[in-house]
Amino acid sequence: MTRGAVRQDERALAPDLARGVMLLLIVMSNTAFHLWGSRHGASGWHPVDGSRLDRAIQFLMIVTLDLRTYPLFAFLLAYGMVQLYERQLAAFAQPSTVDRRRAVALLRRRSLWLIVFGFVHAALFLAGDILGHYGFATLFLGWLLIRRGNRTLYVALGIATLLWLLPMVDVVRAFGTGDLGGSGPFTEPTVDLYAAGETDWVIAALRRLQTWTWVAGVGTFAWIAMPQLVIAFLAARHRVLENPGDHLRLLRWTAVLGIAIGWAGGLPLALAHVGAIDVPSDAVAESGVLSVLAEVTGVPCGLGYVAAFGLLAHCMSARKRLPAVAALGKRSLSGYLVHSLLFAPVLAAWGLGLGEHLGSAGMALFAVGVWLVTVVAAAAADRRGLPGPAEWLLRRLVYGRR
Repeated sequence: MTRGAVRQDERALAPDLARGVMLLLIVMSNTAFHLWGSRHGASGWHPVDGSRLDRAIQFLMIVTLDLRTYPLFAFLLAYGMVQLYERQLAAFAQPSTVDRRRAVALLRRRSLWLIVFGFVHAALFLAGDILGHYGFATLFLGWLLIRRGNRTLYVALGIATLLWLLPMVDVVRAFGTGDLGGSGPFTEPTVDLYAAGETDWVIAALRRLQTWTWVAGVGTFAWIAMPQLVIAFLAARHRVLENPGDHLRLLRWTAVLGIAIGWAGGLPLALAHVGAIDVPSDAVAESGVLSVLAEVTGVPCGLGYVAAFGLLAHCMSARKRLPAVAALGKRSLSGYLVHSLLFAPVLAAWGLGLGEHLGSAGMALFAVGVWLVTVVAAAAADRRGLPGPAEWLLRRLVYGRR
């Protein structure tokens, strides 16, 4: 027998606050893929044209958002896995082996349904869906690590850290020799893989699913080895975000060092993108030296963001009324899906096609507006005690009628 979903009195402010702000970071980082009318460069991420304001927005996003929000999302997802698992076991005075297996089965069921949600999301709106991606990742992690002891987790963390740092060997060699170029071919611009410029919805859906299959399937094996997932397991067992006041020194150091490393690692790619430094084109390609540097340093940056949200939650813990952003964090799945619902039909060529006429600055403004709509809607739902529709459906599928 398993217990039902989390109750309101069991929620902690820090994870919800982080999820709410994280949705803004994610929707901002996804904006470039909807600018299908702009000219994209070797990486296929941001346009290489636009006004000075557009270029400034691109610079800031490369330094602070790109490849930095997904490690944050991954951490929170893995952290929530441990919370769910331990809440299930807390229902028993002395959990048996059968109880632990049932808790793992519940996690497995949740991961499988996330994959289904991700498939539908990609088919309808967004090729870069991350629900299926993390559904596969948590399915594997739930089987491999959720019941292991801390010693096993530290060993796994060591292995994951080595795998994470392995690409830095080529980066260090390239900077040491001064040869930032390479002989590999450019990757296809990501905006084409997202099918935002396709006028036929059916063809666009098929292309989105093709991209989603690669990202959610093959791409998962690259992400399950990322250290932030194992760190999230350890942090959740020590209840770092539930009790940030007990871990202030850890949170402060993590926030300062993580964000500093992350922003410094994204700076060369941002400078190259706006033309402030001259580098070979393939240095900024998806597998180029500067892109790899930005991706690797995105992990400590994501952890730094988590720590910063923990510190912010500690400062706000005395408030009786929670911020509206935390209400969105409680409904993060719904908020994430609503972003695509408001983005794709308005911006894609098969919809109203507004993405052809916007630049990076206009798209960023549109993204903030969409996020604010979800914040207001979540706050209204919170005042009425209503869950997000996607959360309600997922809980019904995972827990049944309880």
